[in-house]
Amino acid sequence: MLNNTNGLDQVLGGLMRRYKERVPDVQGVINAMVSEGVIRDGDEIENDHIAFRTMGVPQLGIRSLEKIFLHYGYKRMEHYFFPEKKLDAYWYAPPAEKYPRIFISELRVKDLSPEAQRIITSYTDEVTADPVGQLNLDDAEAVDRFLHSGLWRTPSLQDFKALAKESEYAAWVIYNRYYLNHFTVSVHNLKEGYDTIPLFNAFLERNGFVLNDAGGKMKTSPDGLLSQSSTVARMVLAGFAGGEQEMIAGSYVEFAERKVKEAFRDLPKAEIKREHRREGFEAGNADKIFESTYSTQTQKAI
Repeated sequence: MLNNTNGLDQVLGGLMRRYKERVPDVQGVINAMVSEGVIRDGDEIENDHIAFRTMGVPQLGIRSLEKIFLHYGYKRMEHYFFPEKKLDAYWYAPPAEKYPRIFISELRVKDLSPEAQRIITSYTDEVTADPVGQLNLDDAEAVDRFLHSGLWRTPSLQDFKALAKESEYAAWVIYNRYYLNHFTVSVHNLKEGYDTIPLFNAFLERNGFVLNDAGGKMKTSPDGLLSQSSTVARMVLAGFAGGEQEMIAGSYVEFAERKVKEAFRDLPKAEIKREHRREGFEAGNADKIFESTYSTQTQKAI
């Protein structure tokens, strides 16, 4: 593991700064929390995890993007498979508790129709070699720039719509590339009255936020120890090739409650640390969270 926390701070700081600029709900949630006295400022929020979406083609995908975070001390953990959405994913444990977990998913491009594959590779083939392999990973500023740069040309609206009919995930990635998909508020560390998903969902809805209700507004793992919810992605005006414009799904905000594991149930709340809580992710939860950018959800926020 590299002892390069300053570099990691810079990379994660750059991601969050631009994400807040692109996703109004982030500051909106923070402002509502401050207004109700849940927190004094956004720095008090523990970020449970951040997530990226990628295309599964040889020169890109998980095996390319993960190199950045492995370099900064993250460790690859469990694999997840989403057959209906044709996705693979891994989560990554951070080098220290103060950092968020990372979740990277990848579209199984070869599982799509020949036409969808043709559209996708017409863009991704512009990337002829692994771009992360060409980065100086010790240069956090260069890494930050890379994570906010276009990997391929701006797509046409026609191609975007064609992909969306088969895979809304594919359409989101072809336009957004590696932009941060979401960050996640750890609600279990908040003050009493806001420290469970049901309580926090009630807070969100009374403050006007629209929640993803795919599989229910609260998604809970079979063991009952991981509950999650998310806002519905707001529609943003996107500029496509040739000057065409269209309102499309942007990013969203997620919320997670990790309950204390059985062996540590008797610990006083002040002594509970991350290691005492349910770790990892749950495919069933994540499968429905993905739909926060899908039209079945985003139409509810219009």
